[in-house]
Amino acid sequence: MELDDRKKKILQAVIRNYLETGEPVGSRTISKYTDLNLSSATIRNEMSDLEEMGYILQPHTSAGRIPSDKGYRLYVDTMMEEKEREVVELKEMKAMLVERQDKIEALLKQVARVLAQNTQYATMISAPQAKRSKLKFIQLSRVDAHQLLAVIVSEGNVIKNNILALQEGMDDDTLLKLNILLNTYLNGLSIDEINLAMIAAMKAQAGIHSHLVSEVIDAVADAIRAEEDLEIYTSGTNNIFRYPELADHQKASELINTFEEKQLLGELLKEADVEDGETGIQVYIGEETPVQSMKDCSVVTGTYELGGGRKGTIGIVGPKRMDYDKVVGMLRTIQAQLDALYGNEDGQEEIL
Repeated sequence: MELDDRKKKILQAVIRNYLETGEPVGSRTISKYTDLNLSSATIRNEMSDLEEMGYILQPHTSAGRIPSDKGYRLYVDTMMEEKEREVVELKEMKAMLVERQDKIEALLKQVARVLAQNTQYATMISAPQAKRSKLKFIQLSRVDAHQLLAVIVSEGNVIKNNILALQEGMDDDTLLKLNILLNTYLNGLSIDEINLAMIAAMKAQAGIHSHLVSEVIDAVADAIRAEEDLEIYTSGTNNIFRYPELADHQKASELINTFEEKQLLGELLKEADVEDGETGIQVYIGEETPVQSMKDCSVVTGTYELGGGRKGTIGIVGPKRMDYDKVVGMLRTIQAQLDALYGNEDGQEEIL
C-alpha cells in the first residue's frame, strides 16, 4: 500500500493534533484541521489504511488514533529534510552567551536550565571533550622553599593546578632548566605517547630532582584523564510529571533515577556523538532510544563545539508527542551561538 500525499497530510494532522492535546484523534477532528474537504467516512478509511501500514495506533476500540513510533519517525525525517527552520530567538540564552562566562561549567549549567525552562522537557548536556587531548604547556613556579606549583595546560586551554613537594632546594636557574626540559619533551603529546624511555631520559637530565619528573607525569595524566571523564549537567527532570503518559509512578521513577545516576545518560550522549550527522542533530523515538527507561520518550540530541576540537552533546528528553520543531530549532540556535562565540575571534559581534 502506498503512502500518497493525502495519507501524508492526514498523518501530519493526526500528529500535530496529538502533539497539542495528548488525546487520541478522531476522523471528525481531522476533517476540521485539513484542507482536503473530505468526509469523516473517507478520512476514517484513510486512517484505517495508515493504521494497517503501522503509522498510527488505536489505543482503545472506541477511541481515535495516536501516532506510532514509525509515524513520528516519518514526521521528524520530513520536518528535518524539507523545512528551513527560522532561528528561534531565545533572549535569555542570547544574553547569557554574550557574557561569555569564563567558567565552562557555569555556562553549560545555565544552557541546561534555559532549555528546560523554554521546552518544559528534561535536558542534559555533556562537558566538552577533546579526542586524545594533548598537552600544550607546563609551568613550574615556586610557592615556597618546599613546594612548587605545576600549572598544566591541555588542548582547549583547560588548566589544572597541582602542588608538588620539593625534596631538595632549587634555585631559579635550575627551575628554568627543569621547565625547559619538561616542555621540550612533553609539549604536543597525549598521555599514551609518553613512554618509559622518554621518562628515563628526562629523569637522567633532572638529576637530584628526578622525582619531580614522575610527579609531573602523574599530574599530566590526572589532568587529561579528568578532562576525558564525561561530566553531565541536567535540568528540568521534574518536567516529566507534566505529561500523563510519563507520569506513571514506575516510569517516572525509572526516568528520574536515570537522570540522577547519569551513567546511562553518558552512554546515550556518547552514542549520539558517534552517530553525529551533517546537521549534528539526532532524533531517537521510543524504541530507537538505547536507554531502556526512555522507551516511552523521544530524545533529541545535538553536538556543539567550543573550539580546539572540543565537542559536547546536548540532549532533550520528552514525550513522543514533543514539539520537534521547537526542540530542533532551539538546538540549532545553541549550536550557532556557541560556534559564533568560541569558534571565531570576533564571535561576540556575530551573535544573532
